[in-house]
Amino acid sequence: MSDDRSLDPEAAAAIRRVRRLMMIAGATTFIALAFVLGVIGYRLLNIAEGVPPQPAAVADSLPAGAKVLSTTVGDNRIVLTIEVAGAVELRTFDLDTLRPLGRVRLSPRP
Repeated sequence: MSDDRSLDPEAAAAIRRVRRLMMIAGATTFIALAFVLGVIGYRLLNIAEGVPPQPAAVADSLPAGAKVLSTTVGDNRIVLTIEVAGAVELRTFDLDTLRPLGRVRLSPRP
């Protein structure tokens, strides 16, 4: 098939078009495969950034003697309802990093 002189001009043109389309398809496949492998490599190299801190970080931020009454998870937040010295507090933490975001103290009126 390497001898194009034995083919008529229409067949030779068709073979050239098919070869060109195969080159385009091969190049597109190579680029897509390189992109996918690049994304996988990037995610594997940057996996350490996504590791959240240990849960002990939340326990360290609670005062001594605090009693956890309830927990709620929503909107990428964790809300702890705790009782400290007879008063109720709401403490909010980021779900991904466990970083404290806010504190509301609910105490009875005198």
